[in-house]
Amino acid sequence: MLARSKLRLILPFLVLLMSGAIYFSLVNSKTERQRPVLSEKVWQIEVIPAQMQALSPSITLYGRIESPELLKAAAPGGGIVTDVFVRNGARVQQGERLVTLDQRDFEAALLQAEADLRDIENQIAELKVKHQTNLLSLETERNLLELAAAEVQRLVKLKQQQLSAETALSAARSELGRQQLAVNSRALEVDAYPSRLQILMARHDRGKAQLDQARLAMNRSDLRAPFDAIISEVAVAAGDRVSLGQLLISLFPVRALEIRAHLPLNYIDSVQRAIANGEALDASVANRSDLGRFPVVRLAGEAEATGIDIYLAIDSIDTQLRPGELLPLNLSLPAETDVYAVPHQAIYGNSRIYVVTDDRLQAIDVTSVGQTRDASGNVQVLIRSDEIHDGDRISITHLPNAMSGLKVKTGDN
Repeated sequence: MLARSKLRLILPFLVLLMSGAIYFSLVNSKTERQRPVLSEKVWQIEVIPAQMQALSPSITLYGRIESPELLKAAAPGGGIVTDVFVRNGARVQQGERLVTLDQRDFEAALLQAEADLRDIENQIAELKVKHQTNLLSLETERNLLELAAAEVQRLVKLKQQQLSAETALSAARSELGRQQLAVNSRALEVDAYPSRLQILMARHDRGKAQLDQARLAMNRSDLRAPFDAIISEVAVAAGDRVSLGQLLISLFPVRALEIRAHLPLNYIDSVQRAIANGEALDASVANRSDLGRFPVVRLAGEAEATGIDIYLAIDSIDTQLRPGELLPLNLSLPAETDVYAVPHQAIYGNSRIYVVTDDRLQAIDVTSVGQTRDASGNVQVLIRSDEIHDGDRISITHLPNAMSGLKVKTGDN
């Protein structure tokens, strides 16, 4: 019994001792691993040699078709539309009928204007006849005035000789006064003739203008194309009632289309110099060689903070372009010297490239002056910078983590 008790006391210590021995044995027998050595990652890229050239760049613009001579024909007066002969988009010839209004709506105004003008002409004729009568009557009235004055003088002499009564002299003097009033009244009629004639002549001119306006409205009620044109909008239909000035139809001359595009600020100087020197600049529509080329004709009168609008002519009379249409344009610019052609993927943020120096990237700020196409038809960006030299290796692999000092390797390493 005593031996068992001692064994129970010693046994836990023996287990702990054996566990410790096993642990230290395992630790000492573990193979040591070498610490990993950190190495810098190297990025595989492609490069091209820098080569300074003189090239004609082009830039992509987006132009809108416009017509500066868009004609909006309005109703010459209130009335009913009787016929509409064209539809939106139709091509019409000069003199072709477009829209007609019921002429009965204009006949009443025309008749009224004619009647008013005849009335004024009759009043003028009557005034002229009356004036001639007044001239003759004034001469007669003046003769009668002289006779009345002579009669008064005769009676005064007789009265002095006491050969005439006072009543006869008073009656003669009264007659002289009445005759003087008659002469004054007739002279006033004669003197007022020029002003009255001017008043009637002014009314005559006004009446003639109203008659011409009524005739013009009558003629315009049968609307015809003033030139070869394309219909851009038909605003009425047969049976509609229209009022004075209401839009009937819109049309534009076939040869009056042009393209307006916005030219960025950094290209304005080169374009202005080319126009001032008489150089021809033109543009083509991307992937639409059948439309031909569109010459630059002028710049807008005012510039904006982002650039200036330019206008390009559409010379073809058979063009299918319509106002409001948007076109992607490739505008050819004057030749640029001291530029380098690189692919799009070489450009970072439109203003930076990377060259390889001692197997590391080096950032260089550049200015984009447009784009061109190489012999294979690939689009190349034209850049300029004083920090690039012929033979420099330009990276054309676009790395999302590109930065100065990044280690790279090229295919020729």
